[in-house]
Amino acid sequence: MFDGNAEGLELCEQRGLASIVRGPLGMGLLTGKFDQNSTLPADDVRHGWDFRSGDQAESLRRLEAIRDVLASDGRTLAQGALGWLWARSPAFIPIPGFKTVPQVEENAGALPHNPLGAESLTEISTILSRD
Repeated sequence: MFDGNAEGLELCEQRGLASIVRGPLGMGLLTGKFDQNSTLPADDVRHGWDFRSGDQAESLRRLEAIRDVLASDGRTLAQGALGWLWARSPAFIPIPGFKTVPQVEENAGALPHNPLGAESLTEISTILSRD
């Protein structure tokens, strides 16, 4: 969501190709389960992420700025992030990761919500462009 590949997406759209999005939830960052005090166990692939400074802290700050837009219409943050991808382009095919059954259920719960609306896309773009 924060580090898009506009050139790759444009190529996919021009050629009628799909763009498989691995890690569309930013390895859990876009789900809202982390904050500046979060730590990860040594056996976690994300071990060493610094939620107080650096890229992860910046992503948390940006997520907070768009939280209300993503969580509109009863969506969770994860569902909003998936809805953003679907609204951004029909070429996007997100493949969200999961570790638990509730995470699968939450991800699948994005489907009834449909893509975010054009107004929400514009609002997110405006908010993030101010950063």
